[in-house]
Amino acid sequence: MIPIKIESAYRGTADCRHCGIRDMVLFGDLDEPDFDMLHVPIDQLELKEAASLYAERSPSQGIFTLRTGMIKLVRVTTDGRQRIVRVLRPGDVAGLEALATSRYDSEAVALTDVAVCRIPLDVIHTLEASSEHLHRRLTLKWQQALKEADDWLADLNFGTARQRVCNFILKMRSPTDSRVAMLFSRDDMGAMLDLKPETISREVTRLVREEVIEPLDKLGRIYRVLQLERLQTV
Repeated sequence: MIPIKIESAYRGTADCRHCGIRDMVLFGDLDEPDFDMLHVPIDQLELKEAASLYAERSPSQGIFTLRTGMIKLVRVTTDGRQRIVRVLRPGDVAGLEALATSRYDSEAVALTDVAVCRIPLDVIHTLEASSEHLHRRLTLKWQQALKEADDWLADLNFGTARQRVCNFILKMRSPTDSRVAMLFSRDDMGAMLDLKPETISREVTRLVREEVIEPLDKLGRIYRVLQLERLQTV
């Protein structure tokens, strides 16, 4: 992949036909004739951990499909606190609200090193008008985003601190290995769960001590789930 700075102009570095995760991303259902309509270049971008993809309330540049890594969507509350409203993983779309508004609802920040495809709005509007496949995929992505946002609020912002931490671990399990979960800095988790970082550290330590999970790295970011039923029934 060619590394491109986020402020660079579109250069058309993406190859949607041969994308390695094409079945997961927005253009997964496109037919060959649809690709002939992609006259506006689509770029691949690489961002380092903690880099911002776009800012809250900033003018929309397009939408982004996540190829690798994870992104957090952050909003600032009326009292000035940052709240993480959702975490995106490969195959997810960032900035869908740009299709209906001229600005992004949240700030998108890389939780890890990430790679994304930046898709100009002109491409989406052109294909949506002519491709039933893309229109259907957009509708499904939008419905999925709304459901995940509702689930995030319901599962991670209510209940005891232990319940929130356990539900978060369940949500952050790897799609390829359900026994492995990737967590984040305690400050990030606090912004996700509306808990103090020290409370989260205490609950994670308790789960390790009770042998519900075990750390797989020295930073306390990756854990193996040892007792799945304990997490599910807390």
